Amino acid sequence: MEQRRVVVSGGGTGIGLATAEAFAADGDQVVIIGRRAEVLAEAAAKLNSAHGADLVTPVTADLSDPRQAQAAVEAIALRGPVDVIVTNAGGNVAWGHDGTLTGIADSYRRNFEANVLTAVLLTEGLLPYLRRPGGRIVHLSSIAALRGPGSYGGSKAAVNAYTFDLAARLGAEGITVNAVAPGFVADTEFFGDRATPEFVRSRVGQTLTGQPGTPPEIAAAIKYLASPEAAYITGQLLHINGGAMLGR
Repeated sequence: MEQRRVVVSGGGTGIGLATAEAFAADGDQVVIIGRRAEVLAEAAAKLNSAHGADLVTPVTADLSDPRQAQAAVEAIALRGPVDVIVTNAGGNVAWGHDGTLTGIADSYRRNFEANVLTAVLLTEGLLPYLRRPGGRIVHLSSIAALRGPGSYGGSKAAVNAYTFDLAARLGAEGITVNAVAPGFVADTEFFGDRATPEFVRSRVGQTLTGQPGTPPEIAAAIKYLASPEAAYITGQLLHINGGAMLGR
C-alpha cells in the first residue's frame, strides 16, 4: 500500500495513540492532535523512535475552539492532501452535576463541545483536503450512545447522526464515513480515578467474553475501516464491546 497521510485527534494517549501507532507501523505519515503539547510530543517521539523518524507529527489544538481547529487544519493542509481522518478526541468531561438547571446545562454543553464539536470542526475543516476518491473518515462513538449516561451518551449519539449524514453527503465522491463504538476499554485515561478494581470488575462482568477491550483492538478496527478493502462499508456503526450490548 502507498504511504498515506492520516490525522488522528486525541492521539496522545489510549485509543488515539494505539491508532496512530497502527498506521505508523505501516509507514504512513500520521498527524496526532491534542490539547497537551508535552503529551503529544512524548507520543510522537515514542512512535518515531519505534517506526521511523518524522513519520508522526504533533499538532497542539483544542478542537472544540473554531479558531484553534482552523489553525490545526491550516497546519495540516500545508503538507498536502489527507487520506484518513480519525476523530478520537473527547471523553466524558462531565460525569455529574449539582442538580441545578445551570449545572445540567453546563454538563450537556461541555460534553457536546468535547465530543461533537471536536469531531465536526476537524472533519469539516479537512474535507477540502481529503482525497477523492478513496478518502476515509472514522469517528469514535461509544456504547453510551445507545444506553447512556445522559450528556455523554447524547453527545456520542450526535456523533452517530453526523456519521450517517456525512456518509450520505460524501458517498458519491468515493469517501466512506463510519464510526466505531467501543464498550469498556482498559489502559486509557477515560475513567480516571473512577477505574478502581471494583469498577473494572463490574464493567468486565457485563461482557460475554469476561475481558476488557484494549486500545490496539479498537485501533485494528479503525485501521480496517480506513483501508482500501473497506471501500464498500459506509454509514455504519461498528460495536466493539465483548457482547456487553448485542448488535442492533
